[in-house]
Amino acid sequence: MAFHEIQFPANLSFGSVGGPERRTEIVTLSNGFEERNTPWAHSRRRYDAGIGLRSLNDVATIVAFFEAREGQLHSFRWKDWGDYKSCVPLSAPVSSDQLIAIGDEVTQVIQLTKTYTSGGHSYIRPISKPVEGTVRVAIGGDELQETIDYDVNFATGEVTFAHPPDLGAEVRAGFEFDVPVRFDTDAIQTSVSSFRAGDAPNVPIVEVRL
Repeated sequence: MAFHEIQFPANLSFGSVGGPERRTEIVTLSNGFEERNTPWAHSRRRYDAGIGLRSLNDVATIVAFFEAREGQLHSFRWKDWGDYKSCVPLSAPVSSDQLIAIGDEVTQVIQLTKTYTSGGHSYIRPISKPVEGTVRVAIGGDELQETIDYDVNFATGEVTFAHPPDLGAEVRAGFEFDVPVRFDTDAIQTSVSSFRAGDAPNVPIVEVRL
């Protein structure tokens, strides 16, 4: 198996249903209280890329994409239209969006992350598939220049700085990103509704760990 650095056609993923999944193990004690634990440090996203009535060309595009990935064998990029930016969906990413590290004058390679905060609690999500040309980075409030001050590995989400950030300096970043996924089925069923239209009603997609 391999990871194919190609995005599922974004125009066909638009309108898909999906989002994060958590796994929680719940044990009810004899006194009625519960013990809750999770074996997962990170959530896993699931989607349904099934399309309703579309052109036969759209259906053919999905079939070709599925065949080129050999079903579940090879993973790929997926644009989650509800969560693909370092900022809120209706804003444009800026270099101050996400705090990804505090400088220590030693660490030169830093992973992109996105923090989800609500009610005083936070979850930090590693971002492994940033979109090329969208990453903006700042140290101590000063925006840096890509390829001169830092380089981005778009296959891993790691940012390598020309010089380690100064001690105590905030390292922030803004970006767009994809989700690493694979098909969650080895079969896709399509139907032709007319000479010009068809549909693929159920195309399950699941996030993969990298």
